[in-house]
Amino acid sequence: MPHQECINCKSQYDIDEILYFCKKCGDILEIKFDFKELSQTLSESNWKTKPLSVWRYRDFMPIHEAANIVTLNEGGTGLHRSPRLAEEVGLKELYVKNEGENPTGSFKDRGMTVGVTKAVELGARHVICASTGNTSASLAAYAARAGIKCTVLIPSGKIAYGKLAQAMIHGAKVLQVRGNFDQALEFVFKLAEKHKSIYLLNSINPFRIEGQKSLGYEICEQLDNKAPDRIIIPVGNAGNISAVWKGLTEFHQLGFIKTLPKMTGIQAVGSAPIAQAIKTGSDKIITVENPETIATAIRIGAPVSWKKAINAIHESHGTAETVTDEEILDAQKILARIEGIFVEPASASSIAGLKKLVKNGIIDKDERVVCITTGHGLKDPDTAIKQSEKPIEVDAEMSAIEQALGLQTRKVILAR
Repeated sequence: MPHQECINCKSQYDIDEILYFCKKCGDILEIKFDFKELSQTLSESNWKTKPLSVWRYRDFMPIHEAANIVTLNEGGTGLHRSPRLAEEVGLKELYVKNEGENPTGSFKDRGMTVGVTKAVELGARHVICASTGNTSASLAAYAARAGIKCTVLIPSGKIAYGKLAQAMIHGAKVLQVRGNFDQALEFVFKLAEKHKSIYLLNSINPFRIEGQKSLGYEICEQLDNKAPDRIIIPVGNAGNISAVWKGLTEFHQLGFIKTLPKMTGIQAVGSAPIAQAIKTGSDKIITVENPETIATAIRIGAPVSWKKAINAIHESHGTAETVTDEEILDAQKILARIEGIFVEPASASSIAGLKKLVKNGIIDKDERVVCITTGHGLKDPDTAIKQSEKPIEVDAEMSAIEQALGLQTRKVILAR
């Protein structure tokens, strides 16, 4: 039977106890399995015959009853081999795992299907999160699917309309806090602590991480049960890089893969506490009081899962890098125009980081690399429009259209 365990003091708690921090030392929790028991369960299961999705891995998830599952058919996203982009950046083999193909358009759905399922299993009738956009969109959708109440707190300032529209249309109560994400998250913690009927579903919730770890499983299965040499991933609150590493290490411990990849986290220059800690060799982060970046999904100055992220990078012998907003926007455009994959700015940070690390000789050209893109480009259409060529208005005449396209009309001279 799985249990909840503190990542620091290793105190253990029942899988059905509602808590977000260790009661003894105050650190964060993760779900731990008895691998002998899990291996036996898997040997008697038909899980490998099920379609690629989060719930293909039902036996790997800390859920009691399949009847409780709240799903929108998440997971099973494409792993796109990208030869033109590989040539552009100087690699032999490159893949893009496009999480924008999930139901609400981001990787958050992997965590929410398990998190909301656990909420239902625990009898919760009200779920809450703080969000820069994607988390609120996903939680609102899954809460609607489950028929339970949803509240989301978003920071003041620019929130991409694609994400805000989703949260609103799914019926969530949206509160815009006059402050940044980290302040909104503090209020969410306090509300969940004060009002026990409210179940918190930010990535501090270990059940969210359980759903997101399926991303690591899928990558290996899509590569014929082999891990890539390196996985590059955008880092904001740091739950996803932690989750992917958890999935990979579980697959490795169960014998499904022989090697493990180097985990490489990418942050925006104006919001990079984890990358700075890695670069300086520190085992602690210095939070960023006023994080700034166009990549709003990773505009987080005090990531709650920073310890897990730093552990994942160190344990995998990986690294972290920072990229500018200009590099992010350039990467977004290149990915869209070379490989036909349209992602939001935060997602493109993995491509921007790849370019920088290859150029600086940190990534070898012979490495097999997977870049994770976390959200669809339509999450933030305004940014895409601002950096693209404007439509050309022409008269409704063939000659005008040909002229705009640079096509020369050849005159035909008839012989007399």
